[in-house]
Amino acid sequence: MGEPGFWDKPDESRRTVEQLKRAKKTVEEWTARDSSLRNVGELLELAQADGDETMLGELALELDGVEKTIADLQLRSLLSGEHDRLGAVVSIHPGAGGTESQDWAEMLYRMYTRWAERHGYAINVLDLQPGEEAGIKDATLEITGEHAYGYLKAESGVHRLVRISPYDAAQRRHTSFASVFVFPMVDDTITVDVAPADLRVDTFRASGAGGQHVNKTESAVRITHLPTGIVVQSQAERSQHRNRDFAMRILKARLFLHYQEEERAKTQALKDVKKDIDFGSQIRSYVLQPYTMVNDHRTELKKTDVQAVLDGDLDPFIDAYLKQRQTP
Repeated sequence: MGEPGFWDKPDESRRTVEQLKRAKKTVEEWTARDSSLRNVGELLELAQADGDETMLGELALELDGVEKTIADLQLRSLLSGEHDRLGAVVSIHPGAGGTESQDWAEMLYRMYTRWAERHGYAINVLDLQPGEEAGIKDATLEITGEHAYGYLKAESGVHRLVRISPYDAAQRRHTSFASVFVFPMVDDTITVDVAPADLRVDTFRASGAGGQHVNKTESAVRITHLPTGIVVQSQAERSQHRNRDFAMRILKARLFLHYQEEERAKTQALKDVKKDIDFGSQIRSYVLQPYTMVNDHRTELKKTDVQAVLDGDLDPFIDAYLKQRQTP
């Protein structure tokens, strides 16, 4: 930063400063955890020498907290992708099957919302279309916070649910599918050029809850990127202007990943990514009947507490996925 001319290129200098801040933060966190661990070790020796059972109990709890933080830092060290630090756009779509799949899509929507809340991430609903009877037809969430994309990219793919249907009077077992796509939230360090001539913008009346405003005002916005055929929409806000802004953010995120995949495909490096996000390839099964099990088909990690997973306990699956991708 002390080099002559460093500040002459504002965009480059800003990116460098941001990288330096992130690196300093990582070093500070590791240093703090190392210091905490040493302090616990010293106090543990004193407590053992004095036979202080109360202090030993307190130190055991403190050590558990330090170990969890270290595990979190180790997991974060696996986020080495260029854009892993960014926020995430999560798009959820039910598969064929009407109400069954729409209900499953809403369960996934709740699962990712709970996961984000556990990690202190901000959640912004960019688009949410309720189903006619239950569930949702479509949902797009913006999850804002450091490394949200790095973690959630593990969730791209098809999710399968097996259960006794609450909508079947005969109480038969049903299998439902929903797809999840995760895109990096483009920030000012990433440039995605979108020519106005390449866009078709349509407005329409929002569906779902909202009363008279929803019924009478064409506030919802749908944008089609003509060269790629990518279609995005937003109807979460009452303002057409804000919905257009949200739709453009979603479009830029999807275009960024689209162009990135095109470049990788040219060098035959996209096979694994395509397998992860292709609708015909399920990544995880959630079985509620005749037994309870969540099985990740990529890592073979299995958890029997399905309800905990549906309540947002996704870290074991994310951890296993990231570690697998780091394995040569």
